[in-house]
Amino acid sequence: MRKTFISLIPVFVLIAMLAFCISILGSDSIQGASQVSLLFASGIAVWLAMWRFKVPWSAFEEGIKANIGNVTSAIVILLLIGAISGTWTISGIVPTMICYGVKVLSPSFFLPAACLICAGVSLMLGSSWTTIATIGVALLGIGRAEGFSEGLIAGAIISGAYFGDKISPLSDTTVLASSIAETPLFTHIRYMLITTVPSFVIALIAFTVIGLCSVPDTPADMGMYTSAISARFQITPWLLVVPLLTGLMIARRLPAIMVLSLSVVLASVAAVIFQPGIVEEIGRKAAALHGLEGPLNEWKLMLAGTVESIYNSVPMETGNAQVNELVSSRGMIGMLNTIYLIICAMCFGACMRAGGMIEAIMKAMRKFTGNRTGLVATTVGSGTAFNTLVCDQYLSIMLTTNIFKDIYEDAGYENRLLSRSVEDSATVTSVLVPWNTCGMTQATILSTPTLVYLPYCFFNLLSPLMSILVAAIGYKIFRKKS
Repeated sequence: MRKTFISLIPVFVLIAMLAFCISILGSDSIQGASQVSLLFASGIAVWLAMWRFKVPWSAFEEGIKANIGNVTSAIVILLLIGAISGTWTISGIVPTMICYGVKVLSPSFFLPAACLICAGVSLMLGSSWTTIATIGVALLGIGRAEGFSEGLIAGAIISGAYFGDKISPLSDTTVLASSIAETPLFTHIRYMLITTVPSFVIALIAFTVIGLCSVPDTPADMGMYTSAISARFQITPWLLVVPLLTGLMIARRLPAIMVLSLSVVLASVAAVIFQPGIVEEIGRKAAALHGLEGPLNEWKLMLAGTVESIYNSVPMETGNAQVNELVSSRGMIGMLNTIYLIICAMCFGACMRAGGMIEAIMKAMRKFTGNRTGLVATTVGSGTAFNTLVCDQYLSIMLTTNIFKDIYEDAGYENRLLSRSVEDSATVTSVLVPWNTCGMTQATILSTPTLVYLPYCFFNLLSPLMSILVAAIGYKIFRKKS
């Protein structure tokens, strides 16, 4: 018991520091204060583990190396998502989707439509991150133009994207959870439908009711937005070929880094073809900013403008302040604060794990697994807790499954109950934690702080509760045949 209490001290320190920083700085805490909080809590964990548990320093070094190594591909993906944000905007892809979307999507049904669109795309692509970074960004722009709050739009986008990701056979988290729990993939997906579909239906009903009852502060003339965008960008359906090809590549299960890289290249080519004036203007500004002297020919300006849109934040002037916000891009550089935060979060998770603190906390929770409902509730609570402790959904899935695997085995339950309980918690709640890799990433992509969109992520909030409810009812929960 004493070891458990000591193990919780770094967690309490982290929560207190983050709460203080967020209360003072708000969303700006991601620019450094949150990172300092994580590193300070990591130092507390190391000090306590070395002093009380006699853990050698080398264990922490190895743990940090391993943890950061596990997220290197995620960091590259984040940089590429930043590049997509820049090139898809400058090329006119996002502006085109906004213009067409404003004409097609009715404000009254925008929220459930956005949720359903993201669910369908994520189901086909198997990636909530890619869905949110592409179609999600466009839907956010449409929703803003129609007058909805950012938190509500982001909640609808995230609810749909995570539903589709969760039941997609192409999803890495779905494959990971089923494989570690030794559950056949499609058995796992079919079993998840029992808890996932009711949660999603309730979320859709909630978004529909909100959309019908709320009267957003919609501008009197929506044409003001489309006119400002059309005056700045060439709007053409040909630009939609790039997101279509991106979706086809992901559907063919090409590696994420390869798909995102090719999408950046395609969008860059589209920018040069369809928006040459904008690319040349960006290149000219970049040359002046970096003090390049002498005349530059057109192809050099085009190259400079393309590279600038990939890596740098590029503001766009359309004559309308709200439209400027919609079509300005952040590029790779806009992801650096998130990457900085992820590295610090991985350090905290590594120190907690190397110090034996995560194991101590989990041992204390095992006493609540005496019956079926308690077992599932403890699994769900652990998956959620790991998202706050190790700050990464993949680690949360692996740790929760490995810890509870023997317990489910001893209790005689089928493996699919474990894999579903883990997915109902570790996968969907990761985006609700401000310092988790998912929470940080989606907050950055959607330019909406985690705590702002959290109350509206109805599907993500309902899934863990639905898992516990179904366990309490006992619906289709079987023990292994002897």
